[in-house]
This record gives sequence, C-alpha cells and structure tokens, in this order.
Amino acid sequence: MKKFTIFLLIAACTIVFSCASKKNIEVEKSVSKPLINMIRVEGCIENINSFFLGIYPVKQSEYIEIMETNPSFFKGDDLPVESVTWKNAVEFCNRLSLREGLTPAYIIEGDDVFWNRDANGYRLPTDAEWEYACRAGTTTPFNTGNSISTSQANYDGRFPFNSNVRGEHRAKTTPVGYFAANTWGLFDMHGNVWEWCWDDPNSQEPDSSVLSVDTLRLIRGGAWSSSGRSLHSSFRSGFQPLWKNNYIGFRVARNE
Repeated sequence: MKKFTIFLLIAACTIVFSCASKKNIEVEKSVSKPLINMIRVEGCIENINSFFLGIYPVKQSEYIEIMETNPSFFKGDDLPVESVTWKNAVEFCNRLSLREGLTPAYIIEGDDVFWNRDANGYRLPTDAEWEYACRAGTTTPFNTGNSISTSQANYDGRFPFNSNVRGEHRAKTTPVGYFAANTWGLFDMHGNVWEWCWDDPNSQEPDSSVLSVDTLRLIRGGAWSSSGRSLHSSFRSGFQPLWKNNYIGFRVARNE
C-alpha cells in the first residue's frame, strides 16, 4: 500500500510538471515577437533624446500583417511598402503598438492627430531624428561622403548630384537592405522610397504634438524616381497627409 501511495505521488508530480511545462510553452507562443527590426540611436545633441528606429523602411510583408492590405504598386514581400498616406502610416503605428501590448503614440480625433509623447508605442520619426539618424555622425552631403552612386542607393542615376558620375535608373523599388547600411546600421536612408516624418514643414513648432490633416507633412530621403540632389541628408520636401504615390513609404520609431 505504501509503495502504491508513493507511485501515485510520483505520477501526480509528473502530471503537474507536464501541465506546467505545456502551459509555459503556450504562454511563450502567445507572446508575439516584435515585428520590426530596430536599433537604438544614441541621442547626444540638443533636442534629440535616444530613441529606437527601424533599420529598414516598413516592408510590404510587415504592412500586410498589420493592415491586412497592400497598396503598393511594385509588389514584393521584401520591397518597401509604398503608395501609403501619412494617415495610413500613423494608423499602422497604432495598430502595431496594440499588437505588441504597447500604448499607442497617436490619438486620432477626426482630422486631428495628437502625439502622446509619453507613450511607448510606435510612431513616425521627427524631422530632426530622421536627419540625425541618416547622417550617422557625418557632415557631408550624404552618409556615403560627398557623392553617392547608384551602387550605393536606388535613385535616378541619370541626374546625379552636382557633377558626380551618371548611373543606373532602375525605375522601381529595390528590396530593403539591398545596399550597404550607414555606419549606424540603418539601411535605405538615401533613396528607394521617400519616408514620411511627423512634422509640418511650415509650422513654427516643428515637433508640435498635434497636427491636422489639412497641413503638409515632411518626407525625407529621396526615392527610386528622385535625382541625386533629393538624396542629400538635409533635403526635405512635403506633401498633403492624404497624398500617396509609389515613391512614398515610411519607417517607424519608438521612444527609448
């Protein structure tokens, strides 16, 4: 009888351990791995705190997983998503935040978008953050130096910067990471697709916490259709936030 009792205890412990192990496996499966590959950008100048930034523009496969649609003209899982509005990019950030259990960075009320700066969720980089990350410590026109070739970035090489050598015009997007990263490990900061930023280029407060869809939004970096001049680290342009085209995409950021 004593041996039988010991046997039952051992069996019970085995079952409990087995159930606990199974439960742990189920919990691990339910915890989603972050979708976006990001790096920490060390803030060391005025007005820029340390933050996280996607190493690539958002890929079509990532956009599809969150938004369940693909508006891109050039199709391919590893191609950057394009033909997205600024508002689409903001909505993607909020949905991705919720998916990963984070507090959304944006509150959307009608035509107004409020940025909750204390939120830990995904957001668009500011203009200053974008350029700081693009330059990666350089002071030259490009993070590649005084010139940039079509073997270093995807742009319209028929129109190079200044008197630089002419190059290829691919007339389409290329897979993210196709070209070498800058020294901080960020890819496609020059060319491929323009990238939406948070800011209104005409605002007296470039990092304002609230923006209306009636105002312009900055785009940075140039695209496959751009001249070499547009790839300059300090070059900026702007579009209406509901504008979209096959040369505009975005990458995401997060507070540290």
